[in-house]
Amino acid sequence: MLDAAALADHLARIERDGYTIVEGVLAPARAAEVAAEIERLESALGITEAQNLFEGLHTRRIYNLLVHGALFEGIAEHETVLPLVERVLDKGCLISSLSSIAILPGEGPQPVHADDQLIPLPKPHVPLVCNTMWAISDFTADNGATRLMPGTHRADASPELGREYQTVPAEMRAGSVLVYHGSLWHGGGPNRTGGRRVGVAMNYCAGWVRQQENQQLGIPLEVARRFSPRLRKLCGYGLYRGVIGHIDKCSPADLLDGTGKRPVVGG
Repeated sequence: MLDAAALADHLARIERDGYTIVEGVLAPARAAEVAAEIERLESALGITEAQNLFEGLHTRRIYNLLVHGALFEGIAEHETVLPLVERVLDKGCLISSLSSIAILPGEGPQPVHADDQLIPLPKPHVPLVCNTMWAISDFTADNGATRLMPGTHRADASPELGREYQTVPAEMRAGSVLVYHGSLWHGGGPNRTGGRRVGVAMNYCAGWVRQQENQQLGIPLEVARRFSPRLRKLCGYGLYRGVIGHIDKCSPADLLDGTGKRPVVGG
């Protein structure tokens, strides 16, 4: 968990540069456990490389990781990273998507983009998205470390897709986490090594923004029912500022639990 001084320092970096790196969030043994589970799931689910330049011709991705167990639940509500995200957005933030990204040898650079560029609002704007990239293996300049353009979260436009830009690699040890503003220009790097670069993209959005992955339909109810109260709210089983997301003036958590409707929205 970050103390107040460290939290303030990371927030200042995000405000200035658009990103920060929190080191040593996961112990080496836990990072190795996540790496092994991702590789097992790739095999069990028959995951293959994508067939487009954006997702990568030599990159394997597993989406909707919250249905695959406690290892990934712990990432979603981690006590070190979530408080930082909550201060960039607010405590009403939601999980937008949770996926693994394994960049294989021979992959080229991903097109530079901003994660919020599909949202039709003038830029710059208040943070709508705050995303995190968890280094499950070491991230280096040669193996596909996420490449960043510091300060571009304040730009008045999104990057031109397909254009080449000068970037810097987010090099970090396994177990570290890159936290960045959703308007920051960035992209996955090329992998010029003989090994896999494995990361987990744990992405969040403001509580009033539509989530990238549909958490309510994508996660079976019997799985969501065993989530912690905080994780349930992060998935959308709650209300934003006591109003947004209600069902007949009640919280969706009432239907998830089967406790009966308890009106909480004023009428």
